Amino acid sequence: MNDSSKVAVVTGANSGIGKEIARQLLGSGFTVYVGSRDALRGQAAVEELGAGARLLVLDVTDEQSIAAAVTRIDQLDVLINNAGISDDGRPAPQSDVDTFRRVYETNVFGVLAVTNAFLPVLRHSPHPRIVNVSSGTGSLTWSTSPNPQFDHRGPGVAAAYRSSKTAVNALTVYYAQALAEEKAFKVNAFAPGLRSTNLNSRAAGSGGDPAEAAAEAVRLALLPDDGPTGGFFSWDGTIAPW
Repeated sequence: MNDSSKVAVVTGANSGIGKEIARQLLGSGFTVYVGSRDALRGQAAVEELGAGARLLVLDVTDEQSIAAAVTRIDQLDVLINNAGISDDGRPAPQSDVDTFRRVYETNVFGVLAVTNAFLPVLRHSPHPRIVNVSSGTGSLTWSTSPNPQFDHRGPGVAAAYRSSKTAVNALTVYYAQALAEEKAFKVNAFAPGLRSTNLNSRAAGSGGDPAEAAAEAVRLALLPDDGPTGGFFSWDGTIAPW
């Protein structure tokens, strides 16, 4: 893709992986709308990112906020669904519906609402790309295999967060299938690995460089028209198991 004059929206981009995705897309020549629930934090990120960054006040759980954000965008080539929240780490038997509802509102329903809202403008792009930030903890294959990375507090922990990312993977497949006949749509998900972000205390204390993970999101955003769609990739570009 020729990145000149390309436009991207990155949700949850005022910090962490989202901000690094925005930074790298800017470096590729994009105009990037930095999605942020909080206008002040979003503006601070825009000022740090510099030329080409634009503030987009966007709460992915708020229908009116999404509708207002869409009116700001008359061209869109790449949508990065990055906004996400964690849970309190409880396994399913100790969890509750309110926790699941809160996590799913952002991590799943937010992806659905934002993607559907921006699809009309994405359809005008000759090379539309949708990238969903998932998690390796959402892989059912990895979750049912010995994997100390996911079992550090015991098997089946963080049921709300992990199952929400499994749902994001399913949505990725369904969008890719539904949009397969429309131009050159590419819809993929990726697992960023544990990164130093404010997602939860474990990530904040022992995560890796968010920029390393952001590079995979950008690779998927810049896929050629003969690239994959409906895939799930690890941060290093390898295929992740469902």
